[in-house]
Amino acid sequence: MDAEKKRLILERAKKWWKKELLPAHKRNTVKLGDPKHFNENPFLRSYLAYFLEGNNRPESIAKALIYPRVLGTSITTSFGSRIQKMITVMFEGINGSTTPGIDLEFIDTFDGRKKYCQVKAGPNVINRDDVITVKNHFRDALRLARANHLDLRSDDFMFCLIYGEPSQMNGFVKQVQADYPVVIGKEFWHRFTGDEDFYEDLIDSIGQVANECKMKSLVNKVIKQLSKNIEKQGR
Repeated sequence: MDAEKKRLILERAKKWWKKELLPAHKRNTVKLGDPKHFNENPFLRSYLAYFLEGNNRPESIAKALIYPRVLGTSITTSFGSRIQKMITVMFEGINGSTTPGIDLEFIDTFDGRKKYCQVKAGPNVINRDDVITVKNHFRDALRLARANHLDLRSDDFMFCLIYGEPSQMNGFVKQVQADYPVVIGKEFWHRFTGDEDFYEDLIDSIGQVANECKMKSLVNKVIKQLSKNIEKQGR
């Protein structure tokens, strides 16, 4: 991948994030000004406020409630549900697969063979039932390919994780790995692009989006709104 092509791909990633993920993140943040969006554990509410701020004033409780949502749950869920779309936008000509149970097809730059992939966000996103589903999809796709006399091998079916390290894979991902290749984080992007540094460069580009959009004032505004509502409820 030449430098100009890489620059364009990373720019498309930033534009997509600003158009797709940032607005959803903002919407999910704004609605947190209303206490009805929280079903917090009353045993932890004051404890976490004291732990974070040293007191249990309404604003401290609001921070303890909001920070985990806006910095964790909200954006993690949005990202996980949109990762396949992000890839197709970043790389023109790459589309989702028409093969049942397969999310993405691409030419692996390591061996030059076409790979048929299930794509997930990170190393802890699947459970026991997902293992069975993934393996069944790969098995059925391989059986169909052989019936159609296609030159496919079991290692042409890959379970791809967009981020993470091999040491972070949970036991369920390792169960998939027992039968099919699992590529995660840096290795996935290296195989996909041929650029060993693409993973880190993509992370840096996405980080620039938040820096450019300056969302701190919005978060502070929502914290103030929630704290007022908590105070009204006598919490």
